[in-house]
Amino acid sequence: MAVRTEKNGAVWTIIHSRFDEARNAMDPESADALVAAFLEFDQDPSASVAVLWGEGGAFCAGWDLKYASALADRDKFDKDIARGLAFPQGANAAPRGPLGPTRLELSKPVIAAVEGPAVAGGMELALWCDIRVMAQTAYFGVYCRRWGIPLLDGGSVRLPRLVGQGRAMEIILTGRKVPAQEAVAIGMCEQVVEEGGAREAAEAMAREIARFPQAAVRADRRTVHEAYGLPLRQAMRVEWHNGVEAHFEEGAAGAGRFAAGLGRSGDFKTI
Repeated sequence: MAVRTEKNGAVWTIIHSRFDEARNAMDPESADALVAAFLEFDQDPSASVAVLWGEGGAFCAGWDLKYASALADRDKFDKDIARGLAFPQGANAAPRGPLGPTRLELSKPVIAAVEGPAVAGGMELALWCDIRVMAQTAYFGVYCRRWGIPLLDGGSVRLPRLVGQGRAMEIILTGRKVPAQEAVAIGMCEQVVEEGGAREAAEAMAREIARFPQAAVRADRRTVHEAYGLPLRQAMRVEWHNGVEAHFEEGAAGAGRFAAGLGRSGDFKTI
C-alpha cells in the first residue's frame, strides 16, 4: 500500500510510501488513501497528534506529472480531480485536491516531518500541516512553475499567511528552491534538524503535545485557524467561545490539580 499508519499511543505517524516511484509523487490512489488515513485519525478518540512523513528520503515531489499529462481533456480532469471525493458533506465540503487532504479541516494537530524534496504540491501538503519539522538537507519550491502547473492545494493561500505576501509572491513566481535554513528563517517551517532526523523530532514534538489535556489544545488550535485575518473584536469573540468551552471541559479540573500542588516551580513533568 502507498499509505500506511503506525500508531504509538496517541501519536499516529501517517506514512506516504511511493519512494520507488518518482520520489513520493502523489497519484490518485495515494491521495485517496491519505484522505482516508487522516479522516480515521481525526475521528478516533484515542488519537491526539499526527505526523506526516514520506518514506525513503523524500517528503513528496508533488503531483505525479505522468498522471497529470493524461488530464489534457477537461471532462477527464473534472471526473478524476474535481469530484468531491472523500470529503464530509456540509458547509466546508469541497473536492479533494490532487495531493489529497489539503482541503480537509481537521480538529487535531498534524506535524509534517520533511526529508528531501517537498516541492510543488508536496510543498502545499507540508503547508497544510500545522507545524513543519525539516531536515537540514530538505527543501521547498514551486517546481511546478517550470511545467505550467498551477498551485491547486492551497499553496497560494497558505504561503502568504506564513511568510507575507511579497516574499510568498517571489517564491511562487520564481519557482526557486527554498532550503531548510531559509525556510526556518522566514517562518516557512518551525524546526530544522539533522538529516534523517525529521521523523524522530516530529514524533517527539507530537508526544509533548499529546500529553497535555486535549480540549484546550484543540480549542487554541481551532482559534488560530478560525481567527486569522478577522477584525480584532471578532477574533476575540472566536477565542472566547472556543476557550470557554474548553475550560468547562478540562480547565477547572486542571486548575484544581495545580491548587493541589502539581506543576509548582515550573515542573510540568507530572501534570
